[in-house]
Amino acid sequence: MQSSTAATLVIDTASDLPEKHDGATSEPQAVRLWLRLLTCSMTIEKRVRRRLADEFDTTLPRFDVLAALDRSPEGMRMGALSQALLVSGGNLTALVRQIEAQGHAAMRRDPADRRSWIVTITPAGRAHFRAVAAEHHHWVGAMFAGLSAEHADQLYALLAELKASIAADGARG
Repeated sequence: MQSSTAATLVIDTASDLPEKHDGATSEPQAVRLWLRLLTCSMTIEKRVRRRLADEFDTTLPRFDVLAALDRSPEGMRMGALSQALLVSGGNLTALVRQIEAQGHAAMRRDPADRRSWIVTITPAGRAHFRAVAAEHHHWVGAMFAGLSAEHADQLYALLAELKASIAADGARG
């Protein structure tokens, strides 16, 4: 482990998680950082997906749809839901139909535009989502438990800088 000061994150290079592409140190720093982020992100997502399936017989996409609907009690048009989740309308329609068949969502025509559908979370869907979300928060919290509150705050701030850098690069075309 590298030594740490108040302004430096502790980095455990002898982690139990294998690095993406074996942590090639000959790569430029930006590539090594990206690979480290990718390793962490993929590991967290894989564990969450597995636990959702094992403990709740659901998928991450279904969880994401219910999360979006839970934040919008009045419901969402399919187009807005598609944009919020960054998925195509065709994929979303099949997913929402599955959730509707489970009794966790309801679809109705938009009275202002009969071509559009509005999706709402049902009371059963809200109860299911909240139970799953509570466990989800525990799982993610456990994976981040090795970070002190100070380091978590620093990492959050650093990732905000990275997000801004990525946005600025995207703005350049």
